[in-house]
Amino acid sequence: MAGNIELLNTVLAQARTENRAALVGYLPAGFPTVDDGVRAMTEMLDGGCDIVEVGLPHSDPVLDGPVIQTADDIALRGGVKIVDVIRTVREVHAATGAPVLCMTYWNPVDRYGVERFAADLAEAGGAGCILPDLPVEESEVWRKAAEQHGLATVFVVAPSSRDERLAKITAAGSGFVYAASLMGVTGTRESVGREAQELVARTRATTELPVCVGLGVSNPEQAAEVAQFADGVIVGSAFVKRLLSADGDLAAGLAGVRALAGELAEGVRDRR
Repeated sequence: MAGNIELLNTVLAQARTENRAALVGYLPAGFPTVDDGVRAMTEMLDGGCDIVEVGLPHSDPVLDGPVIQTADDIALRGGVKIVDVIRTVREVHAATGAPVLCMTYWNPVDRYGVERFAADLAEAGGAGCILPDLPVEESEVWRKAAEQHGLATVFVVAPSSRDERLAKITAAGSGFVYAASLMGVTGTRESVGREAQELVARTRATTELPVCVGLGVSNPEQAAEVAQFADGVIVGSAFVKRLLSADGDLAAGLAGVRALAGELAEGVRDRR
């Protein structure tokens, strides 16, 4: 079975035809539990997200700040495995029909088996994989497997990336480019900053792929700001916070992530 890269491409293109940015939500699989994580991601999509990223919890998440690290720790202590991540992708896609990607560091994929991971992700209806720590120079084995199975390979670029480096990365990627809005780890911030806009402009000069901005967006105002210049707005920590702040009250947590998705969806449509 082929993966859903074409569905991802279609959803991003549709957002562009509507003169708005796409809204991309993120949660780690297995948080608070595997089943409840599926419910939360479904609520995010029903509430207004266009695309969801399913995080593969990792014991050393170098890109992730303390909020997502807390969620990863809860998932890992709950015993989450790669098969649970794949199941999460399958069930969220089946419930919503939306593009679902996996965001993971390279080591778990390598240990699971590159071909096996690509095949299983595609069979589950996955649209692709975001690999923040995989150098483009070492990505050929993964990219071949992903292409064979109809999966996007999304690379991360940062404000520190030189123009020549951006061109090399974007030439190898597919689906979209993940632009880290600033140097540092994930987390909500008071300001997204000018660096993000400059990075998007420099990235667009190298590729026709959509450029989606993540790291730091947490409210409708920031989403609206980023939507002025990016093709997509990626939000993770703010969704995790809604579940954490519910303090074990699942119904309240699910209502919180759905409400946040709706607020952010209004933000990405605000093109004043």
